[in-house]
Amino acid sequence: MDLFAKLEASRGPLGELAGRSHGVFAYPTLEGDIANRMTYRGRRCVVWSLNNYLGLANHPEIRRVDAESSARYGLAAPMGSRMMSGETGEHALLERELAEYARKPDALFLNYGYQGMASLVDALMSRHDWVLYDAHSHACIIDGVRLQTGRHFAFAHNDVDHLEALLRRVEERRAPSGAVLVVTEGVFGMSGEQGRLTEIAALKERHGFRLLVDDAHGFGIMGPGGGGTGEEQSVQDGIDLYFGTFAKAGASIGAFVAGPQGVIDHLRYTLRSQIFSKGLPLPIVSGNRKRLELIRTRPELRRAMWRIAHALQSALRERGFDLGATTTPITPVFLEAAPERAARFLTVLRDQFGIFCSPVVYPVVPRGVLMLRLIPTCEHTLEDVAETAAAFSRAAEELGGPAELAVAS
Repeated sequence: MDLFAKLEASRGPLGELAGRSHGVFAYPTLEGDIANRMTYRGRRCVVWSLNNYLGLANHPEIRRVDAESSARYGLAAPMGSRMMSGETGEHALLERELAEYARKPDALFLNYGYQGMASLVDALMSRHDWVLYDAHSHACIIDGVRLQTGRHFAFAHNDVDHLEALLRRVEERRAPSGAVLVVTEGVFGMSGEQGRLTEIAALKERHGFRLLVDDAHGFGIMGPGGGGTGEEQSVQDGIDLYFGTFAKAGASIGAFVAGPQGVIDHLRYTLRSQIFSKGLPLPIVSGNRKRLELIRTRPELRRAMWRIAHALQSALRERGFDLGATTTPITPVFLEAAPERAARFLTVLRDQFGIFCSPVVYPVVPRGVLMLRLIPTCEHTLEDVAETAAAFSRAAEELGGPAELAVAS
């Protein structure tokens, strides 16, 4: 069979959306300045779909540093991978600042979160080693597990007992040279649940594994100082490798991994996604240093975001909507809806009431379930919250009401 003909005949669950929903539910276009209200298909909407928790995307201090760095460096430098010819003082300074903030001896700045995590798992493990990972892990973790040549098991989501049973199984089977890595997330980006980091770290003494935590949605948000979910749960010292990204709270790009100096040095020379990639342009590196400074020193931004998150979640729950088990700003709304019903609900929200949020469908959630994910930011207002909650109720009434649409999440 011809390769291209096969691909066009079977696009996969998400690819099936391409024809009837491209530009509407998939690949929609938002226009205007990044803010709590933007323009969608000619209408001004309240937007809950931006990774801009702390409002840094258009923060005046950030915009100034971004502009000054672009004027000073341009977008060409560094000219090559960091290992070959692209190392700079700005990279080194950022890494020192990240290590200090993450409370680890050293840190390595990475071009992107997705490719960084996938490559990280591969670089850490050999064919004699074992990886155990949460079944709800982000795709970048899953792809990293696929890349590595050792053995792997998924443990049931946030099920520490199942994890321990698998650890015992691995201990019975692994060779003396085999090591074990456990991977989970600080904040699960779809459900908003926290990983059970404290309980998982407590297993290390009995079972002798290392713990890698992907805290993309927790970095800058969770914990009294924004240090992440490890700080929130008072277990940062029990996390062996801490992974964060600038793509969420930082409203930028780039990621990092922090941990023991010897391990980070090993990664500098083995992490294929970095040593075979051109370094990010210097304005991004300098801009991320400024973003980290504001994350560290402006707790009022975090407090404002949490105020909106609590108000939004309370308002939706009071109206009968199922938000699952979120304990973070991520606000999922679970609805029972066939594709046509889901499309109708979203159309009503956006076109009639001017509320823009992102739909999540199978295979991320079970068939017949629609999850709407709302991301509160410090730029949203209580008026935005009230308008959104009212719109959800009125849209649900057209399809039978919140109780009729609710699912057990």
